[in-house]
Amino acid sequence: MVRCSCVLFRKYGNFIDNLRLFTKGGSGGMGYPRLGGEGGKGGDVWVVAHNRMTLKQLKDKYPQKRFVAGEGANSRVSALKGSKGKDCEIPVPVGVSVTDENGKIIGELNKEKDRLLVAEGGLGGKLLTNFLPLKGQKRVIHLDLKLIADIGLVGFPNAGKSSLLSKISHAKPAIADYAFTTIKPELGKIMYSDFKQVDISGFQLSSQTHYRTAFETIILLSKELELYKEELHTKPALLAVNKMDLPDAQGKFHVLMNQLQNPKEFLHLFEKNMIPERTVEFQHIIPISAITGEGIDELKNCIRKSLDEHTNQENDAYHKKQLLNLHISNTVSYSEPPSKNAVSSPRMDIT
Repeated sequence: MVRCSCVLFRKYGNFIDNLRLFTKGGSGGMGYPRLGGEGGKGGDVWVVAHNRMTLKQLKDKYPQKRFVAGEGANSRVSALKGSKGKDCEIPVPVGVSVTDENGKIIGELNKEKDRLLVAEGGLGGKLLTNFLPLKGQKRVIHLDLKLIADIGLVGFPNAGKSSLLSKISHAKPAIADYAFTTIKPELGKIMYSDFKQVDISGFQLSSQTHYRTAFETIILLSKELELYKEELHTKPALLAVNKMDLPDAQGKFHVLMNQLQNPKEFLHLFEKNMIPERTVEFQHIIPISAITGEGIDELKNCIRKSLDEHTNQENDAYHKKQLLNLHISNTVSYSEPPSKNAVSSPRMDIT
């Protein structure tokens, strides 16, 4: 029987996965005892998630790794209520976990624009504090990026995922001739000649171990992926057809290729509730053997090629979006009518 594994991708990049920062809230402003004025509260320090940010960019931009918010304004005769100090925002990538010096979790930022208060500003001077301001909170925090593998190996038990993982990466998962040898996800790393690193993780989706043809496996995996998380169908995918060292593997592989060219003609073989809304579309289909090493180099090359293409497409889409936003911004600024109080200058006339 020929076994199959699907390979799903996530974009990659050079980044560090943890960072230690010093944060301090701003001190409050002085109160005004004679008139009962209150000083302004010190500014707060916030951690804010951004999609296009990395911890390496944060470290390069702020090498001192110190973030201090502004001080609150003092109370005075012209403004008895002092204004609040300026907040300080620390830009971090999405998927960061924030902990204090003792390892206690302060919070997580899992989506764009998520905000987390890490150091609060001190109160301004008021009656309760004898009109003396309080200092802002000092805190050392640790930013830990929750690592996600660039590639996921998806397959049913005993498909050879652990054997494949050990062949294409430096991982050393447990391997045996029975199902469920792997009881937790294993993470490996592929090293390329240009020093690019790709993280790869293997896991299974189902406990069913009945005999299946390769085509049945692909259809049922597609259904499992759809039920697990429908958006996985939109990710680039490769198909690694494993165990090509077995007898009659070549013949079964040719049958599989014919079925994949016209999958709808064979869907009547499945129960209606087992047919996915859409099947996974594969960029490459590579016959391999994790035992003999057949096709392993080709698989690694296809993985790298697909990752590069996916990253370039995302970068192009991001740049186009930025240019569109810039164009819209310029259009709006040019279309705004001049202020009634504006003074025109002959030098600035444009014809």
